[in-house]
Amino acid sequence: MRITDVVLRDGLQDEPVIVSTVDKVRIAQALVAAGVREIEAASFVSAKLVPQMADAQDVLAALPERPDVRISGIALNLRGALRARDCRLDELRMVVSASEGHSAANAGRSTEKALDEIAQAVVEFSASPVTLVGAVATAFVCPYDGVLPVDRLVRVVRRLYDAGLRRLSLADTLGTATPDQVRASVSAVRDAVPDAQISLHLHNTAGQALSTVDAVLDLGVVSLDSALGGLGGCPFAPGAAGNVATDALVAHLHDRGIDTGIDLPALATAERLLRETLTHSEKLPIS
Repeated sequence: MRITDVVLRDGLQDEPVIVSTVDKVRIAQALVAAGVREIEAASFVSAKLVPQMADAQDVLAALPERPDVRISGIALNLRGALRARDCRLDELRMVVSASEGHSAANAGRSTEKALDEIAQAVVEFSASPVTLVGAVATAFVCPYDGVLPVDRLVRVVRRLYDAGLRRLSLADTLGTATPDQVRASVSAVRDAVPDAQISLHLHNTAGQALSTVDAVLDLGVVSLDSALGGLGGCPFAPGAAGNVATDALVAHLHDRGIDTGIDLPALATAERLLRETLTHSEKLPIS
């Protein structure tokens, strides 16, 4: 099972500190030393709204190049995608909220507008080596609109697939979807686009993330997101808590005989570095 650690993006964007570029690179190096081979390192969003991500280009430029490590970022719109196009990235996750309430709060536009911009990004990236991924936020539950109907999720996924995206990431942004609900939704997506590669991004607000992993293991999910130290959250999803912790996910999979290539003691070393970094990083001003 492939594991993508998202602490440098999803984890740090919700912390009340500004972690320096140098420290972000050190954390990335510690993750790689632990065997993590996929890292979500930055997001191309407004530095005014998410100041923790203001150094996205600098972080990507400073990360050591390794052919066995995939580095990804995220963008919420075409403008962000074009900023990312010339950066050293293997993968760019283009985010669309499946629910209208979260789309308005998180990106200031409708789901339809987001899908249109993703289709434009596919054209813009046609000659780029960067792989575009359709990242569906609030794929199961929205903090504003409630439980997402499965047929709406399938419609969004079909639009992404028809635009040319063959890798899809489905996010339990609020972290409250039940394992049965996620299983039913992933099954419907699998039926709708059987040759797509499906990843899951699980927050652990309700403590159900690992049970959800168990519920979908036989559905052909190719990768899972997690965050070092269980950090994370969405500033525009009230009530969302941290991501499933990388060490908990790795131990859970290893207990089930599923290899991740990640070393737990080395991961603990990386987590200590993360905690030390957060204590000495610059505090965000209180607004």
